[in-house]
Amino acid sequence: MKTAVVLFNLGGPDSPDAVEPFLFNLFSDPAIIQVPQPFRWLLAKLISRRRAPIAREIYDNLGGKSPLLELTVEQAQALEKQCPDLGTVKTFICMRYWHPMSDATAKDVKKFDPDKIILLPLYPQYSTTTSGSSIKDWHRAATAAGISAPTVEICCYPQTDGWIDAQVSLIRNAYAEASTGRKPRVLFSAHGLPKKVVAAGDPYQWQVERTADAVVERLAIDGLDWVVCYQSQVGPLEWIGPSTDDEIKRAGADGVPVIVVPIAFVSEHSETLVELDIEYRELAEEHGVPGYTRIASVGTHPSFVAAMAGLVRKAVHADGPRISGDGGRICPEHCGKCAWA
Repeated sequence: MKTAVVLFNLGGPDSPDAVEPFLFNLFSDPAIIQVPQPFRWLLAKLISRRRAPIAREIYDNLGGKSPLLELTVEQAQALEKQCPDLGTVKTFICMRYWHPMSDATAKDVKKFDPDKIILLPLYPQYSTTTSGSSIKDWHRAATAAGISAPTVEICCYPQTDGWIDAQVSLIRNAYAEASTGRKPRVLFSAHGLPKKVVAAGDPYQWQVERTADAVVERLAIDGLDWVVCYQSQVGPLEWIGPSTDDEIKRAGADGVPVIVVPIAFVSEHSETLVELDIEYRELAEEHGVPGYTRIASVGTHPSFVAAMAGLVRKAVHADGPRISGDGGRICPEHCGKCAWA
């Protein structure tokens, strides 16, 4: 049996010249800017042109490009090694806003001619703006490429054991080192969303909170001080909170060290390597936070790779078109934009 596993992620510019077109692709997505054409195109042009200089400065800290593709290749290779019992398994990478994107990846999958296709977003928590957008664009590209193999979507896995175990392992070691004086506060930092997206039924915030709950329960640290917060807010809309920068300021006022956990990111990229490591560290110093520790993204942590392999096995044997980390729908009814809705 030949199985194609398509790994989805955001993507990132591979050179300074790619920054503006990457941003244009991002803001052209109707899942991101929900206005009709041609207004969305015009807004995407305007926003990407204005934000490009700032974004180039961010990527200058990373050598002028995003490391996300190379890190995703490492995850893909590690995943393939975990699936010898499934016959021939080949991974394919599909980025949403920069290369390789859906059309190119779909053509590669078509050439592979698999018996089954597994769609695996590298977003543990489902959102219409991430997994939903990527999977929708994949189906468009797959149809155009003439792909007919049975396909199973893995919509989300916010509480899957290996994903949680990897987080717990990384946090536990750092917590012990950071607890030499006053006990640290753990900030579970996730990418933010506008409130109106969540109010419309997007399950992302609910799933992020379930991930944090599962990590805290498994850490089993008495009296753990922790909070879920959200980073990367842009634009005039009201975003879900509390914000990570406000929580860092609060820690400074309270005189407690912080451990920052990228609870919704599985790979290092600009929002961890620059926003968390540089910008928020400087903010912590400015506000007198007595200690700042940032937990690494899970990357190719053995527990996380094992979790991905387990999800692939479930999907290979699934009868329906979709599974979650727990098998079926996990979101409450108020999450009307759940993948299962």
